Order: sequence, then C-alpha cells, then structure tokens
Amino acid sequence: MKVTVLVPTYRRPADLARCLAALQRQSRAPDQVVVVARADDEATHTCLRDPAVPGALPLSVALVEAPGQVAALNRGLDAASGDVIAITDDDAAPHVDWVARIAAAFESDARLGALGGRDWVHERGRVLDGERQLVGKVTASGKIIGNHHLGAGGAREVDILKGANMSYRRDAVRTIRFDARLRGAGAQAHNDMGFSLAVKRAGWKLVYDPRVAVDHFPAERFDEDGRNAQTMAALRNAAFNFHLILRDQLPPLHRETAWWWWTLVGTRAYPGLTHAALALLSNQAGVKLSRWRAVRGGAHEARRARSGVAA
Repeated sequence: MKVTVLVPTYRRPADLARCLAALQRQSRAPDQVVVVARADDEATHTCLRDPAVPGALPLSVALVEAPGQVAALNRGLDAASGDVIAITDDDAAPHVDWVARIAAAFESDARLGALGGRDWVHERGRVLDGERQLVGKVTASGKIIGNHHLGAGGAREVDILKGANMSYRRDAVRTIRFDARLRGAGAQAHNDMGFSLAVKRAGWKLVYDPRVAVDHFPAERFDEDGRNAQTMAALRNAAFNFHLILRDQLPPLHRETAWWWWTLVGTRAYPGLTHAALALLSNQAGVKLSRWRAVRGGAHEARRARSGVAA
C-alpha cells in the first residue's frame, strides 16, 4: 500500500523545513510527498531549492494559483498517487512512526475510510497536556466536540477529524473534494470538518487513534483569520462555513435540532442568545454583542445559501 503525504504551505519556510525533516526520519518512508505552494510564494520555493530540505524524500511541488487552503488541498488530492493520502500542516512534525501506523491501519481494515490522531500542541514554550476520551463527535444537539489535541486511550470511531493530522483512503475520496463554497482568504475554517463528515456520510468508517501523532507548532497565518486577533469578518466567515457544513452533512431532523441549539445556546466561540443575554451584564458587552451579531449573520447567510439545495 503506497502512502502519499500532502503538505499545503504558504510563506512559512522554517515550519515547512521542520515538517519535511520529520518526514525524512520516518521509520517507514512515504512513497510520495506533495508540497502544495502558491506560485508567488518565493519564500517557500527558495526553501525547497535547498537540497537538504527535501533531502532524499520523493518530493514533488504542486502549484496552485487560487488563495486559500481549500484550493491547495484539492490541488494536492489531484496530484497524489498513493493508495492512502496522509494530510498534515506545514507547522506540524509527524512522529517517527506516523507513516508506518497509517499504512498498517489501512492495510488491516478495508472499511477504514479515514484515520486521524493526536496533534501535540506546542504553545508558548510548553505542550498542552491533558487527556480526553471523547474526541471528534457531533452530539445529538449538534454541538461539536473536538479534543483531537487531547485524545487518550485506544483507537475509536469518530465523526470528524482535524486537518493537522488526517489520512484518507483514495477509494473513499475519489469523488469528494474540499468545499469550494467555504469562505475565507486563508485557513477557511472548518474545511477539515466538512471533508471528514462527507467521507463518513458516504458510508466509510472514521477512526481516531492518539498513537498516530504529530507535534503541532501553531504558526502565524497570513490572512484575516489570525490565531489571536480574529476579525469580525473572519468570525462571520467561520460561522458561515460551520453552518453550511452542518446543513449539508447532517440528516434533516438533526440539522434543525443543531440550528436551534446553536441559535439559543451556542458556545463562547459561536455565541447563541444565552451568551448574548449574559453579555449585557458584562463590562465587554459591546465586543461580545458584536461577536454574536457576526456569528448569527454568518449562520443566516449559510441557511439562505443552502435553502435551494434538496435535503
């Protein structure tokens, strides 16, 4: 079974070099490494011209013109030749047995369509530690439980995977691509959630195994969706993407339940009416209400965009 590793990148040459160095150290070498880069990203191309960076990796560069992670990932899927396509971020460094564990999992289970694992997040000089058993699930109310960076225990079936560490059987994604309707100029929030839910909806098994691990060093983003300074436009785009995916991928009753849960309750990231009411008692009421309006605006735009699509 051949494994292609897909790495989309943009203007992060030092992170990319670390990622490729980790791939050179794999106990089971990847059969193909595809780096997807913008044609105008000279920093990345300068990095890749250093022979030591790709080293002996079977590396090819796939050029993409359109901005955004969705276009890059779809370009990479088209360029991949492996039976399994393992996707990681340029700011991640796969553990030495990453490719070997991925290949073994797909070889041992013909029903396995997608596999994810833990991303050990390095932040401000420390590793975010902790253990969670519940990972990658969509609850009956429509709430999303991630925890991919904290998962512990054995392998288990899940609903969604995280983009920094997810692999797909080629046969499972032959007709599935990342959703070009998703908004945003860079990261295009929730594209991984939409893609993995589409694979599950097609009848494939999704598994999360924390032993299939990468180290993740969240790096700067060169778009309006900054990690620590998200704009209201980026928040509106993220909410649009989130609700568009829920309406696309959930069964009709589940999607309506989710709509009302997110409208009335929500979370700190995507506040609902409960959070808006509490915001009135806060000394940051203006900011919090602005966030609520941005989220609800994106949600309603997604509902309207989806209204003409059959259930």
